[in-house]
Amino acid sequence: MKNFTLRASLKSIAAASAALASQLLLAQLTAAPAQAADYDVGSIHISQPWARATPKGASSAAGYMTITNKGTTPDRVSCVSSDASAQCLIHSMTVEDGVMKMRPVEGGLEIKPGETVTLKPGGYHIMLVDLKHPLEAGQTVKATLKIQNAGTVDVEYPIAAIGAPAPGAASGGGMMMGDHSGGGMNMQGPGGGTMQMNKQ
Repeated sequence: MKNFTLRASLKSIAAASAALASQLLLAQLTAAPAQAADYDVGSIHISQPWARATPKGASSAAGYMTITNKGTTPDRVSCVSSDASAQCLIHSMTVEDGVMKMRPVEGGLEIKPGETVTLKPGGYHIMLVDLKHPLEAGQTVKATLKIQNAGTVDVEYPIAAIGAPAPGAASGGGMMMGDHSGGGMNMQGPGGGTMQMNKQ
């Protein structure tokens, strides 16, 4: 009788484990980011747009992409608006005296003729300020970009999981956290340490 009860318990545990594994796989598949599209505006080519999901209560988020100038004259790219935030800006991120600093790029990000600039974690990025709602993995966020010489374009950014690496990159990238509306923000690096980022 004891053996029968043990076998029944083991079967129940195995069935529950299989059901849980199926639910986790389904959750991963449904949270996978949508396929990113490419955009051409004048001589500017935009590829691999993506963003990271945000935790509840986050007031800002970041978006990334690769921008190529196929023309013969410089052009500038700026973010005009987003459906998920009150403000949308292109920011630079630099390290000065051991302190990581983030600043808005005044007048738009210049893309020289023949140049490709990749907006990525730890570098240039689109900053969505004063979020209206959290960004959820598997969804998209839209931002309107202004190309100085060619007008505007609406870009859809597929949303990857919180802390996800850039598409095609190894995992372990840093994750931005905290309130961007104050004087600074913390960034959690791959090793788990945090760095203060001053906004000036």
